[in-house]
Amino acid sequence: MTAINEGTAAGAASDTPVVIESDANLGAPIGRIPVANVSPVIEGGACAAKAVPGERIPVRATVFREGHDAVNASIVTTDPDGNEKLFPMEPSTPVGFDWWAGEFTCDHEGPWTFRVEGWSDPWETWVHTAEIKIPAGIDTHLVVAEGQTILDGSAARADEAGDADAAHALRYASGLLAGGQNQLEDRLHQVLADEIRDLMTRYGPRELISPSADYPIFVDRPAALYASWYEFFPRSEGARYDEENGRWISGTFDSSHDRLEAAAAMGFDVVYLPPIHPIGTAFRKGPNNTLDPGPGDPGSPWAIGNVEGGHDAIHPELGDIEAFDRFVARAHELGLEIALDFALQASPDHPWVTEHPEWFSQRADGSIAYAENPPKKYQDIYPINFDRDRDGIYAESLRILRYWMSHGVRIFRVDNPHTKPVNFWAWLLAEVRKTDPDVLFLAEAFTKPAMMHMLGKVGYHQSYTYFTWRNEKWEIEQYMEELTHQTDSFFRPNFWVNTPDILPSFLQWGGPTAFTIRAVLAATLSPLWGVYTGYELFENAVLSPGREEYLDSEKYQYRPRDWDGAYRSGANLGMLIGRLNQIRREHPALQQLRDLTFHHAPHSNAIVYSKRAPDPDGGLDDVVITIASLDPHGVVETEVFLDMGALGLSPRDVYLVHDELTGQTWRWGQHAFVRLTPEDPCHVLTLVRYGAPNPSRRGR
Repeated sequence: MTAINEGTAAGAASDTPVVIESDANLGAPIGRIPVANVSPVIEGGACAAKAVPGERIPVRATVFREGHDAVNASIVTTDPDGNEKLFPMEPSTPVGFDWWAGEFTCDHEGPWTFRVEGWSDPWETWVHTAEIKIPAGIDTHLVVAEGQTILDGSAARADEAGDADAAHALRYASGLLAGGQNQLEDRLHQVLADEIRDLMTRYGPRELISPSADYPIFVDRPAALYASWYEFFPRSEGARYDEENGRWISGTFDSSHDRLEAAAAMGFDVVYLPPIHPIGTAFRKGPNNTLDPGPGDPGSPWAIGNVEGGHDAIHPELGDIEAFDRFVARAHELGLEIALDFALQASPDHPWVTEHPEWFSQRADGSIAYAENPPKKYQDIYPINFDRDRDGIYAESLRILRYWMSHGVRIFRVDNPHTKPVNFWAWLLAEVRKTDPDVLFLAEAFTKPAMMHMLGKVGYHQSYTYFTWRNEKWEIEQYMEELTHQTDSFFRPNFWVNTPDILPSFLQWGGPTAFTIRAVLAATLSPLWGVYTGYELFENAVLSPGREEYLDSEKYQYRPRDWDGAYRSGANLGMLIGRLNQIRREHPALQQLRDLTFHHAPHSNAIVYSKRAPDPDGGLDDVVITIASLDPHGVVETEVFLDMGALGLSPRDVYLVHDELTGQTWRWGQHAFVRLTPEDPCHVLTLVRYGAPNPSRRGR
């Protein structure tokens, strides 16, 4: 991918789109060279597509013209400072549909735009004519003269650009075409050499330039696309049962520093905390979501608010704002960011209920409606009615965010955003972006695709996904095709292997091997993945058969864990998780979403895929191949048939693959054989070409 020149080519003829009145398309702008079906365009350009610096952004468009003259297309990007750059496009398959494809990158954050320019290409028109007429001896003098005119004009543009070498090479080609000792056909062959064609791509004439509209791209900081998340409850870290008083003593921010250090040691980038605010007492939930809590039961942290405060307050048992600041500071020292839960709802005891009763829905009997998601009932939570006192609710939501932002929080995980109006989120996220474009939002939206997608379109940087329920090979492959090629410009998937709300059935019956498989899949399929604490200890006790809820869920009670004992016994997945995060850091191929290829394995319980990223310095591509068993109990033996082109190899190439999990190295070709067992169910392989250093050992 090369920018072919800055701005529009010197001397190029521009063409302003005219408005064609028609019954079918009244008032649609159509240029001299029609440009249609441009992507990525989100909601007609009303919303910005997503990118991060250095991410390759694919662009497609339909570009065509009348007659037989050659048409061409380019991408023009405009950065936040107004600087333009051109990137080439190429005809795309299937042939005959006038589809063009290209890609570009943005090198810094902020609001960008791009457009597609269709244009007449006199050079390619001449090449087509010359390749037909010169061998046939038809109008050869005229063809040569026309070719010289085009080459000389291109040389002049190279001079204007200060590229003396290119200008010299183009003038030499012009002179060579006009005369020499060789036959004209041989001279034509020399003129059409790759070097001259490359120079004509940069300096050739671009006529009748017809631009599409400018479409928005917002370039976020890298953590919007690539990060590893870890979730834990501070109240459980250091919690202990006071036998003398017969009640629990809560963990605190200060007692949670050890878990921050453990998260950093495992290579995580973000630590996410469930709500840290005071918890209501009315209708407080007891263990396992019962309605009869004991006097020492802490309740659900999502039942926010009591007499001690609401969304801008801290549960006093966790500490005060100074303790929170110490917690954030320690996280930053360890290279971690803190993500805070943003749950717009209230317990019946929240100050909002008495100060702003108009913010809630009232039933016919005058009572406030609590939250329900049948068959689930949340008697301890009042949802907000966003259609009552819109200005007040909007202003308070923004105030709360800015308060926590002022205390070092730059990432928010938003609880149930799909139960709030989309236009509210569009406003709120846009307001934050105006002043703090580095602040990121993760949508916890396990809901219908249309809502999940629209939340991404209006500004959410990341989203939870259906990965949690994709276990079969065909459904994983199908879902990844959607995420990497259909929704990739507006929907960034964050693959969580578990959550406090969801204990997937695969983990319930698959044992420790299932935990390994799902961690490898999440960490290598998506550049964003997340783990809720306890996963590394293989916690999989279910509330009841057929349910996906944890027994003794941490949402309703303290869950201190014997971390030291788990490490001594070896009954934990912490080392594997740490190794996966290290591999992700070392390999740019695992830090992007789109360049994913599935390869063929005949066995239905073996999945094979690769990711590939070019070296920005022009060196070897970074290639990672993952092979995983989908059977946590059985041995899977299978052949593997690799798409060598997707690996940057030819079908006859022989190369080395290095297993980043075991340290083994094998010599492979287009076909290979693998044996996956419950003890070693996965390979994460880096491709090593003969005579080249192991890519995993290169500094990144």
